[in-house]
Amino acid sequence: MSKAVVMAGWDDVPHLDDQAKLEMLDSTPPHLIDSRSKGIPGLGSGAVYPIQEKEVMFSPFEIPTWFRRAYGLDVGWNFTACVFGAYDVDTDVLYVYDGYKREKAEAAIHASAIKARYPKGFVLPGVIDPAANGRGQADGKQLIQLYRKEGLRVVEADNAREAGIEQVRGRLATGRLKIASHLSDLFDEYRIYRRDENGRVVKEHDHYMDALRYLVMTGIKIAKPVTSQQVKGGGGRNYFNN
Repeated sequence: MSKAVVMAGWDDVPHLDDQAKLEMLDSTPPHLIDSRSKGIPGLGSGAVYPIQEKEVMFSPFEIPTWFRRAYGLDVGWNFTACVFGAYDVDTDVLYVYDGYKREKAEAAIHASAIKARYPKGFVLPGVIDPAANGRGQADGKQLIQLYRKEGLRVVEADNAREAGIEQVRGRLATGRLKIASHLSDLFDEYRIYRRDENGRVVKEHDHYMDALRYLVMTGIKIAKPVTSQQVKGGGGRNYFNN
């Protein structure tokens, strides 16, 4: 027997007029608006970050050289994910402008992909989960050294989960954390990042979310600007205009 899933929103229901939609909208919590109005499935007992995606997204623009850059790295054998951020000190806004995620690959492959995203002539500082471990890999400390040998300038991140979640949520809620609109894989994780019925964070499909937490908790502190001298003559890759 074949099965199909069809999503239907308020606009697909003929008997709902504009007034009825407004009334339902007023009584709907922010994190459930897309689920109820557009028929987008919501998983779990509660979104970890109940801020609508449209409030988080930003459109590409050129990164000023004085913005401080860094990346957060979550490593493991099943998946390794990295998020790249540019921090505007003047406005205290962190822009996540690029991402990388790949499954079942060696550290050398991940490191090469990360370095390919550096601005020309500039080595980005990064933060990595100190508890990094995975099936078939060395323990966290040894894995960090392995990535350093591959040329990544990484330091251990503060991986306190609940404290990190609070920092990320606070920035999202106040507009001080923005994510580039083209990072669809990251938003896929954002959409289903949730707590179970006991209030515990569901540890599934959360590699980008962990990398984001490391970037916010520790990456901002070590982020460095790309000076005009460092990119002179080549400019480097312009991530905001991909």
